[in-house]
Amino acid sequence: EVQLVESGGGLVQPGGSLTLSCAASGFTFSTRAMTWVRQAPGKGLEWVSSITADGGGTSYADFVKGRFTVSRNNPKNTVYLQLNSLETEDTAIYYCSPGWRVISTGGPGTQVTVSS
Repeated sequence: EVQLVESGGGLVQPGGSLTLSCAASGFTFSTRAMTWVRQAPGKGLEWVSSITADGGGTSYADFVKGRFTVSRNNPKNTVYLQLNSLETEDTAIYYCSPGWRVISTGGPGTQVTVSS
């Protein structure tokens, strides 16, 4: 059974930073690309970023504009999303899931709130 647990969210001021983590289990993590998506209040799921199985390739949504960095630690079965220069529009619940550029959720997500 695939299990995903996101963490690291919180309340941060505009311009601040957070690092999100996603601990995965129930599948062979090192053989799967991983994706982060988000859901802002009142909106649908939005793809944010993906990383290849070996971590050598990444892809980002245009709105990221170089502010976010995705990475992974395969021995720890964990994928990360470093969020920098946060804007109020980044307020959302962030989810991870296995796959490349998939629009899906699997865990409870972690809430990121950007507000002054």
